[in-house]
Amino acid sequence: MTTNNIKHYFFAFCVGCGAVSLTTACSEWDDHYEEPVTQAGGQQTLWQTIQQAPELSDFSEVLSKTMVLRQHRKTDISYADLLNGSQTYTVLAPVNGTFNKDSVLALLETDKGDSMVVRSFVGNHLSFSLTNDTEQPTDFFLLNTKRVSIGNGQVMGVNLKKKNMRAKGGILHVLETPLPYRRNLYEVLINDDRYTKIGEQLTSYEEDEFSPSLSVEGDMVDGEQLYVDSVFVERNRMLERIGRIADEDSTFYMIVPTTDEWQRVWQEAMDYFRYDAKVEGGDSLQRLYANSALLSDAVFSRTIQASPNDSLITFSYNKKYPQYHVFHKPFEEGGIFYGATPAACSNGTLYTTDKWPFTPQTTYQREIRCEGETKGVIIDNTLSSYTTLNHVADSVSENEYLVISPEKNTSNWTMTFKLDNTLAGTYDICVVVLPQTVYDPSKTNAKPCCFQAEINYVDADGSEKTYVGTKEKFTTDPTRVDTIIVAKDFQFPVCNYGQNNNKISVKLKCSILARDTPNFSREMFLDCIYLRPKATKSEE
Repeated sequence: MTTNNIKHYFFAFCVGCGAVSLTTACSEWDDHYEEPVTQAGGQQTLWQTIQQAPELSDFSEVLSKTMVLRQHRKTDISYADLLNGSQTYTVLAPVNGTFNKDSVLALLETDKGDSMVVRSFVGNHLSFSLTNDTEQPTDFFLLNTKRVSIGNGQVMGVNLKKKNMRAKGGILHVLETPLPYRRNLYEVLINDDRYTKIGEQLTSYEEDEFSPSLSVEGDMVDGEQLYVDSVFVERNRMLERIGRIADEDSTFYMIVPTTDEWQRVWQEAMDYFRYDAKVEGGDSLQRLYANSALLSDAVFSRTIQASPNDSLITFSYNKKYPQYHVFHKPFEEGGIFYGATPAACSNGTLYTTDKWPFTPQTTYQREIRCEGETKGVIIDNTLSSYTTLNHVADSVSENEYLVISPEKNTSNWTMTFKLDNTLAGTYDICVVVLPQTVYDPSKTNAKPCCFQAEINYVDADGSEKTYVGTKEKFTTDPTRVDTIIVAKDFQFPVCNYGQNNNKISVKLKCSILARDTPNFSREMFLDCIYLRPKATKSEE
């Protein structure tokens, strides 16, 4: 077996573990294996050295019977073959009698046994890095991507019986006992019975994605590239949304609820992300967004925290909206981690709670602002013209506003604005109107505008509906920033989250009688339409 072939097989294994970046893997491989390594100067290979140590016969047998996996399938290459080749490794070998060899060998006979043994045992005792034991501890990664430290005669608290044994192809350390296998956050969630429901949701997003750059190209046939050797990379699209909690080179805080509490908050989120029957793939979108909404505020990368004891921010935090994705005093009474049970994982700490510390209104049912001046939100208008003006002030959303002017002095105009990302929840729907002095500070004798509002939406079947309330007329206050609730406690029966359509909209209609023209103005200075989320009675 050539060096390049073994490299190809083993690189595929590393990618298959799903916890190492492609860039890092390529770089580390090139650094260590493209040219013969001279640091390890022994005459015998690592495999020969292990075979000649009677106390390592159990470990030797496991290595010879554990096959390298490629694309979830066994190859004809064993780990003994790898250690007998020209590549370099550090081997941490546990002595006989410290692990159940027969159980490991029996596991190899099962359908998924090889991957389990590779991940939790063989890969837990081999490393790409050439690492000696010294007085100064050194961190390095094992083949299964777990980070460990060696120094002062120990690895992860396990004593070295023999150390720094040089061989052709690497370094051998002999352990008094096997290294403990530490699960990462993702492994705990998908394997621990306490988190079965969460694990089922997370694993449902695992998939293999074809990688042209890692595959070997063949001929072109009818303009289509064929491959003589196709490589697929494991990925999990949910982890890409909430945080890569399977990665060993990152550290996290994560909070999760117990099974019953998860089921409660998950069903609650599913209700908020319910789509109408005409949305293609609505069920899949519902589940995707519900899971993402719950978990994206439950994962915190330690590397982006300025002061964890004061506040924690998620990957979604945006200074523009400081009220979301930030949680203050997380470890103190009233904080999100207070009273939760911590458990150390290989890449962070998992906190388990029987009471979910979040509400929909503090996480995923957020304020929605439809800025009147935003391009594309106006989907219809009659008897009017409009323009956008700037005004920098704390009271003006985004420092811009829309001036709606009647076509004629007596024209009762209409203008319809689409609303995006609404959930199947309750909102106060508000229209924010600026005073006439925002345009002309010297203006006196300002007059109010009178208007009506319609809420256009769809029901569970996707049928169009219109809400007009009591057909009430609303009169603005021309002297101040005026927030007018045009629909109080309005509940959308279905969501429009992530959709690019005009199913949800607000129609404003200037409503001034001809005889009242002297007392009103048909001009409106619209700042925004604002949806204020409200908790349902059951949530309260």
